Amino acid sequence: MNIAAIREQFPILHQEVNGHPLVYLDSAASSQKPRSVIDAINRYYEKDHSNVHRGVHTLGSRATDAYEGAREKVASFLNAALPEEIVFTRGTTTALNLVASSYARNVCKPGDEIVITQMEHHSNLIPWQQVAKATGATLKYIPLQPDGSFTLADAELTITANTKVVAMTYVSNVLGIVNPVKEVAAIAHRNGAVMVVDGAQSTPHMRVDVRDLDCDFYAFSGHKMCGPTGIGALYGKKALLSKMEPIEFGGEMIDYVDLYESTWKDIPYRFEGGTPIIANAVGLGAAIDFLQEVGMDEIDKHQRHLAAYAYDRLSELDGVTLYGPKTDRAGLVTFNLGDVHPHDVATVLDSEGIAVRAGHHCCQPLMRFLNVSSTARASFYLYNTEQEVDQLIAGLLKTKEFFGHAIG
Repeated sequence: MNIAAIREQFPILHQEVNGHPLVYLDSAASSQKPRSVIDAINRYYEKDHSNVHRGVHTLGSRATDAYEGAREKVASFLNAALPEEIVFTRGTTTALNLVASSYARNVCKPGDEIVITQMEHHSNLIPWQQVAKATGATLKYIPLQPDGSFTLADAELTITANTKVVAMTYVSNVLGIVNPVKEVAAIAHRNGAVMVVDGAQSTPHMRVDVRDLDCDFYAFSGHKMCGPTGIGALYGKKALLSKMEPIEFGGEMIDYVDLYESTWKDIPYRFEGGTPIIANAVGLGAAIDFLQEVGMDEIDKHQRHLAAYAYDRLSELDGVTLYGPKTDRAGLVTFNLGDVHPHDVATVLDSEGIAVRAGHHCCQPLMRFLNVSSTARASFYLYNTEQEVDQLIAGLLKTKEFFGHAIG
């Protein structure tokens, strides 16, 4: 993989921040965009923009073809059986809320169980809290090991014949853990439950095959995988989506409207009320083209290498606490530097042009499990280099020097 050539395709990387070349280590929050994605969105607005599915004029046909073409690209990218198993949403959060509101609230009742983990992002935790409150179902957690992982034996014990939904992140946005979602899906299905996968951190970095995973629902966001903000998708097995009711009502999602009754279009359109996110879907399709041209296996190999390299380099620094497993981790490292607040660490690094994330990362229950209020996180993508990891280490050495009294 030619990293130098890849970096040339990202205009935003070629700038200085606070007098230093930008070192962007926050792709887990949102990735940067290649020129091809930016150009695709601009070209759509300059040449093809119209509303979709309605007009019979040329621009309407072009826009519809571009929008539905993007759906086909997503379906192929995830190896879905059919394009109609892909519902465009604003992102992972909206997709997970759609499953919780349209599916889970209609199947759960008192005595039923919803099983998740304590490492979940709030977007895959709060919706299930709300389902439990609304239906009387019980929310259960698979217990975590000291490094934040869980065992399949504990998953077997936690998922029972009363479980209706198992929801889990594929890759933890804090720990870098790659969860065994395929094996957990098999456990869920043996107990009559559906498997919901939060793919926000996995989809950008690794080959995803929803049919091989045999998950029932899979959610992801475009902005973390070189695409624009405001677009993502929910994959759902056709048999399940077809039984689900829409949760937003209005134009585009209807079949027939009378004064007192209405009927809905087939999937996926019943879930895409109003004017859809056309330009951003086009941008997401262009991002998929870009990632596939680079090669998902190459991207996976590169991000794992950088995570391992960063973990080893950080381990050499006195006063650094690292979170998550040492091996088999996806492209991020989460750490604290002595008693220095992560926001202070991030501020000093920013003064050196290095962008990292600091805070609870929308994982407050996991922070409490780790006995911290917040952490710093450096996350890597296809455009990052070992040299940038070295610059992170140099920045942390300056941080140690500045806050020497708090590190010990």
